[in-house]
Amino acid sequence: VQLVESGGGSVQAGDSLKLSCAVSGSQVSNNAMAWYRQGPGKERELVAVVTSGGSIYYQDSVKGRFTISRENAKNTLSLQMNNLKVEDTAMYYCAFGADYSDFKYWGQGTQVTVSS
Repeated sequence: VQLVESGGGSVQAGDSLKLSCAVSGSQVSNNAMAWYRQGPGKERELVAVVTSGGSIYYQDSVKGRFTISRENAKNTLSLQMNNLKVEDTAMYYCAFGADYSDFKYWGQGTQVTVSS
């Protein structure tokens, strides 16, 4: 399984970005997927997850601003990020696995930088 993220960039606070994670070697529809991020000097943290059954969970700091979605026809995972804040600055990683407690496959990451 290979994951390739795209869509990162440098934006101003309040702007929007949409990240995509293209999956090859397996199907997104039957597996758990998630977005994680790691900011400068911080540990990696979970941003949002969609379970194999379709349940969705968000980190509290992104609720109401970020939307995770699986696009089965394109075999991709997306993260729509609105009203971005400086503290959202991080490298964003896509993760894939049979269960949300065990992500075995990771992408290389895409950088998101938000300036004030």
